[in-house]
This record gives sequence, C-alpha cells and structure tokens, in this order.
Amino acid sequence: MTRTISASPILGLINAVYVINLPFRTDRRREVAAELERVGLSFEDQAVMLFEAVRPDAAGDFPSIGARGCFMSHLGVLRTAIDTGAASVLILEDDADFTPDFVALSAAQITAIAEADWDILYLGYLLGDGGGDKRETLIRTIAPATPVRQTHAMIVRNGALKRVADYLETMAARPGGHPEGGPMHVDGAYSWFRRDNPDIKTAVASTPWAIQRASRTDIHGTGLKDRLPFIDFVRRVRNRFQRT
Repeated sequence: MTRTISASPILGLINAVYVINLPFRTDRRREVAAELERVGLSFEDQAVMLFEAVRPDAAGDFPSIGARGCFMSHLGVLRTAIDTGAASVLILEDDADFTPDFVALSAAQITAIAEADWDILYLGYLLGDGGGDKRETLIRTIAPATPVRQTHAMIVRNGALKRVADYLETMAARPGGHPEGGPMHVDGAYSWFRRDNPDIKTAVASTPWAIQRASRTDIHGTGLKDRLPFIDFVRRVRNRFQRT
C-alpha cells in the first residue's frame, strides 16, 4: 500500500496516530476508519498506524484477559512511539467516535491547543471528581490526583512517553494488589502514574471530543446480549444519536 502525506489540520497537534485493533474486529476497524476520515485522515496516511492489539492467553493478575490485553496494547504503543521518535502521539482505541465539536476545530484552535502547556491530553474521559464541562476554554488542566476513567482517545507528548511506558512496565511486573500499583485496568494505571508524577501536566478537552462507541466488548466475557443479532442494530442507532 502506498503511504500518503495528509494535509489534515489535526496533524498540527500530533504527528502520529496509533489505532489499537484486534485483527478479528474488522467491524471496529471499518468504523474507526470512518472516524479518521471525518478529520481528514486514513490508514493510508504516513502518520496513521494500525497497531495489532495484544490478546493474551490468560489474565494473570489483571482483572481479565481483555484488561491485560488493553494494558499491554497501550504499553506497546508507547514503546513503539518512543522507538520511532514520535513527538506527540494520539492513542486511539478502535471504539472511539469523534464528536462534532472536535471535527469542527479550526486550524487556529488546533494551533492554540498545540501551543498550550500539557504533557497528556484526554480527548475522551470520565472524571473521577465529577467535574463538569467548562466550555469557556478549549482545554483545561486537571490536578495530578484527579482520577480519569477511559483511555479511548488520548494524546501523549514525548516528554511523558518514556516515563509513562517505564511506569506501566513496572506495574505489569508486580503482583496483583501491590501497594505501589500492580496489574490493573489501564485507565487506572495512567491515573496512578499522574498522581505519582505531579510534574506531568494533564489536560482534558473542556467538553469531551471523543466518546466510546457502543459495541461488543473485548475487555470481559460476552454475555447473551452481546450475541443477539438485533443488539448491533440498536447500538448503531445509539451511536448515531450520540455523535450528533
């Protein structure tokens, strides 16, 4: 496949996109490709990489096989980004949908975000402190101790890349329940890292710019509802309304 150079304005904020996807989840790969197209990107672009998600055989000390796979996939992306010398990396899980507010960002707004002082920027998130939207600014900083749930769309700059990767690697090697942080869901691991490294500046979009698309989960075992054929139709309808 011939790789192209995109003129997407979003590349003023990032210089690499890693999409985490399990090879058998072709449904999600198609859906995230459509999301990339909304911001002027595609899998043919030099800046966009499809990262094969890790699917371990056992959970080990992690909450589930899927949780371990998600954790190790993020760690793999971080290590790959370090090896390639990336300066600012968008980590995109394959169930992420961009909101209209993100798609509508102007080149000037993207430049302002890029020039702001932050090391980690969450495009999609749930805040553990219950903080609501603050729409008077494009992004806002959050305290190191503020827990953040969800990791479906986040940007990590090179000032934090190696430190995050080293931290997660150490966590994964510890036994479960370790007082300094052991195997856990990756969103919790990022929150532990931020708390233990208060010099790392974290920001969130003032109103989420990415939501998690409703789809069959790979984090834990599927239930009956995940196997019923009409559930996919209901999810597609729900996703369409969430994006508008």
